Amino acid sequence: MAKKKDSEKGKSYTTLSDLEIKEVYGSADLPEQLESKLASPGRYPFTRGIHSDMYRGKLWTMRQYAGFGTALETNKRFRFLLEQGSSGLSVAFDLPTQMGRDPDHAMARGEVGRVGVSIARLEDMRTLLSEIPLDKVSISMTINATAPILLAFLLVVAEERGVPWGSLTGTVQNDILKEYVARGTYIYPPRHALRLVSDLISFCKRKVPRWNTISISGYHMREAGCTAVQELAFTIANAICYVESVLRTGMEVDQFAPRLAFFFNCHMDFLEEIAKFRAARRMWASIMKERFKAKKAESMMMRFHTQTAGSSLAAQQPLNNIVRTTIEALAAVLGGTQSLHTNSYDEALGLPTENSAQIALRTQQIIAHESGVSRSVDPLAGSYLIENWTDRLEQEAFAIIRKIDEMGGMLNAIEKRFPQDEIERAAYNYHKSVEDQIRIIVGVNQFGGGEEPAEGQKLDPKGEEEQRVAVIQHRKARGDSRAQDSLSVLASAASTAANGSDDKGRPVNFMELIVECVKSGCTLGEISDAIRSGFGEYRG
Repeated sequence: MAKKKDSEKGKSYTTLSDLEIKEVYGSADLPEQLESKLASPGRYPFTRGIHSDMYRGKLWTMRQYAGFGTALETNKRFRFLLEQGSSGLSVAFDLPTQMGRDPDHAMARGEVGRVGVSIARLEDMRTLLSEIPLDKVSISMTINATAPILLAFLLVVAEERGVPWGSLTGTVQNDILKEYVARGTYIYPPRHALRLVSDLISFCKRKVPRWNTISISGYHMREAGCTAVQELAFTIANAICYVESVLRTGMEVDQFAPRLAFFFNCHMDFLEEIAKFRAARRMWASIMKERFKAKKAESMMMRFHTQTAGSSLAAQQPLNNIVRTTIEALAAVLGGTQSLHTNSYDEALGLPTENSAQIALRTQQIIAHESGVSRSVDPLAGSYLIENWTDRLEQEAFAIIRKIDEMGGMLNAIEKRFPQDEIERAAYNYHKSVEDQIRIIVGVNQFGGGEEPAEGQKLDPKGEEEQRVAVIQHRKARGDSRAQDSLSVLASAASTAANGSDDKGRPVNFMELIVECVKSGCTLGEISDAIRSGFGEYRG
């Protein structure tokens, strides 16, 4: 929280969403109809949590995000994290994998394995998951445009090991809309990309029932500079668009809504973030019940993963980042997250080392086992300030959603650049407040000096060349006939779908075709190119 201005009456403060903060909150600040909004934990509207006993029954999943270099290097980090007590894994992929390019593609040069692991063929996924018990460890994959391909790789590896798809648990992000808003790792035009999203959801409903088929992400929009209010509004507006898209396939809302998941950022405004998570649950519950007429309680429960804010980390005095991450992680826990990743203190400098990753995991474990905050459900419920802010965040976010509805929904809003422009404006205002020292960042714009040296994780430069050679040799060694046949079928289906001729009956599910391509030895780039040939590429 920061000073906004000086006045005769004293200092005025605002949250990071620019909501004014009163000096003192009392009973007059409590929202109307508070009793109904504060139903017991585990009951609609789930303000106080989606489970009646929350962390007393089961701690949140401590899911550390990792991925760099080759599949072998990342596999070693995964096994290290599991040995340290991590209860779930989260995979970061490099840019070529995210953009559907094989390591030998000209556009992949210099990027292979840089911001995540390189996965281009089935053998890479086999290596990545080596010695990982797929029927016991939850796997989350942060992947969007190529989400169906990476999931297909994982499913085929599970099948080879004799692990039934029905026993697999995990999440695939599969949230393409926020890529057009804030991240940019899209491939296909938005309306065609939505087809892949809904086909993956439909496929998993039938064949991988315990898998979370989409993780609707506010995280990346927050990293791009949006406020907590905007994060709520744009994330939920995207979710509404996805639900509407899947409903058009003929599925009933209660058939797929229980497997929808969300992914939020947790920033440094401790109290606002706690209120944000409580507001998010309540908003989603009312939308599912009133707008989409869901009947199952599970359809109305917002289950979400949280990651501490990478954008809050500073390269200056990097050990300060341990404190920042602890504050953010504690806010996520007090807000009722189901899963949490804590950033490593050296991420502003490079890839996390084993030591920094261990400290990040230990942060969660100390909160869970030493702080005592997990022993009571929603311990801040009834706080004058928390309840007031929960209500205000909800009202402000719904006002933005109404604007988006008036534009015809999130797809139209994206095409009109509404969320993009709003995020750019919020990011500018925040950075201006830091430059003007209205908001103090310790060690950055005040209290400088005494920087500690830090050594980031270093990548082996041979890894990129090894991946490039491996994918070339793979194509030469496989039987090309089956691979080309499966790619032709996929390309034809993409062309047909792009022309709109199968919109009603949807006789083809793209996940089925992609799984066949994987079994035929096709690479990620080849599969992406086959879809590109029908859908085209989106240039923004």
